[in-house]
Amino acid sequence: MSAASLEQGLAELDLHLSPATQARLAAFAALLQKWNRVYNLTSIRDAGQIVTHHLLDSLAVLPHLGGIATLADVGSGGGLPGIPLALAAPDCHPALAVTSIETVNKKASFQQQAKIELGLANFTVVNERVENVRPEAKFDAVISRAFSELSDFVGLTAHLLRPGGHFLAMKGVYPRDEIARLPAGFRVAEVHPLTVPGLGAERHLIILERN
Repeated sequence: MSAASLEQGLAELDLHLSPATQARLAAFAALLQKWNRVYNLTSIRDAGQIVTHHLLDSLAVLPHLGGIATLADVGSGGGLPGIPLALAAPDCHPALAVTSIETVNKKASFQQQAKIELGLANFTVVNERVENVRPEAKFDAVISRAFSELSDFVGLTAHLLRPGGHFLAMKGVYPRDEIARLPAGFRVAEVHPLTVPGLGAERHLIILERN
């Protein structure tokens, strides 16, 4: 993986991450690539694409996490976007703690190993079906990246959110039809088009809330 491509991408996103954080992001990318050979964590194998399609794509939402102290990442597979967000948090959002809820055992095992190797004190892995998780304290926000249709996302995760909390759905093209199918009681609060360096594809962050 090219450290220069990561550094350049962060600059284009206007994210100011320390050299130590950038080194940990690169270490995570290398770990993901290594485990991927055996555990099929992601369909992306190329090191350069791991930077653009995974690291930068995940980090593009950082400017929109203000005021969030507890974030649940649902169905994150190889730890995306949760692990990059947790890695970057000390530089951007020092209060942020990320909990990844992952059903698949091998993917949760990888995330746990990444937590240990990267020394991620602000990252927790829960190997459980999301509908069965009953947190002691509910979350400020729940995030998903290509997890499911919006109606399924809010239906499966609403019990995790504190009153006034938000759903953060990372999507590609603007999901007009999915928004139209949102169940009663939920609405779009904000929409943020995202430009991910080197990706060449549409990205949107859809922020939802209860009515």
